[in-house]
Amino acid sequence: MSFLRNHWYYVGGILFVGLAFFVGFFGSEIDPLRKILLLSFMALLVHQFEEYALPGGFPPIMNVAFAGEKEAPNRFPLNKQSSLVVNVLLGYPFYILAILLPEWYWLGILTVLFGIAQLAFHGIAIPRRLNSFYNPGLASVLLLHLPIGICYLWYIHANASVDPWHWWVGIGSLPVAAYVIIQLPIRLLRDRSSPYAWSPAEMNRFGVEAKLRKK
Repeated sequence: MSFLRNHWYYVGGILFVGLAFFVGFFGSEIDPLRKILLLSFMALLVHQFEEYALPGGFPPIMNVAFAGEKEAPNRFPLNKQSSLVVNVLLGYPFYILAILLPEWYWLGILTVLFGIAQLAFHGIAIPRRLNSFYNPGLASVLLLHLPIGICYLWYIHANASVDPWHWWVGIGSLPVAAYVIIQLPIRLLRDRSSPYAWSPAEMNRFGVEAKLRKK
């Protein structure tokens, strides 16, 4: 668990490469709907890698830019343990279940909207805090989550008999999913004395702290 806690976003990057080869070699044999949902999960992996590894810098964005933490910005409110829970232990099953059960259209709608909705955070909220249009996570939202999500929504509208309740449940569940998967674990695991602190390298990526000091 310690290895995964410290390196989960690199593991996700490796998983993305493996899935890219799988889709490249066997994509023609995958049902189109399931393939789109698989691509959506791959977009999540890229998004996480962009946020935490290259260019990285998401921890200080959360802890300093938004939470305004000064006492323990390297571990409060977001620490390595809560990040692992949010991104891997909850995030992965959320997307994978949609792939395994593509006939649960409401879940597919929910997962792609979950990715598209991050455009508000990465495209509006973070730029206002950093005084910088680009921030770690924005590129994958614009280039992957958004087009893949639109593709999925168009595909099920044009090719599947989706009952109206799937749309209502998928759209209406978005705030609940965001709270359960993101906000709740961070709240439950926040601790200024947590042993799961971000390393100086992880805190200094993308020069987020320097940008905030300059601002």
